[in-house]
Amino acid sequence: MTWTVTAEPHDSPVAAALWRAYYTEVSDRWYLLHEGRPTDPDELEREIAAATGADLAPPRGRLLVARYAGEPAGSAGVRLLDASTAELTRVFLYERMRGRGGAALLVRAAEDAARSLGAGRMVLDTRGDLVEARALYARLGYEETEPHNDAPYAEHWFGKRLSRPG
Repeated sequence: MTWTVTAEPHDSPVAAALWRAYYTEVSDRWYLLHEGRPTDPDELEREIAAATGADLAPPRGRLLVARYAGEPAGSAGVRLLDASTAELTRVFLYERMRGRGGAALLVRAAEDAARSLGAGRMVLDTRGDLVEARALYARLGYEETEPHNDAPYAEHWFGKRLSRPG
């Protein structure tokens, strides 16, 4: 079976399904850890609707979708924060697709997309309970940094200098 990664419109049905799955998983994980319950369904719907992903649209962003054997498997988003810095966001694989190399492939494709947008540095934030994500980023050369934003659930910030290909 093979992986492919391609750009996808942020508002496509595939992108919407991946965003819903991503947000449901990370939200439920937080609420179960901190409050012992899954996300309130009404709150989940409000948050999903509020984060449209429009910031991942060209010309200042990209949404990438990974497919495994042709089926949507995961996503990663890139958006420019300034002329030389891009932010990595929405890195996600459906649980059944994990452990097959797709996450690293998505992050590398996002780095390529950031370079094509003119970025020389990639930053990201994540939470402490997302230990798998933190391990992935460290394995791919990201280093913990000082905060670059004040996102409400951010607990760890990472950065990586993007070398030019060739």
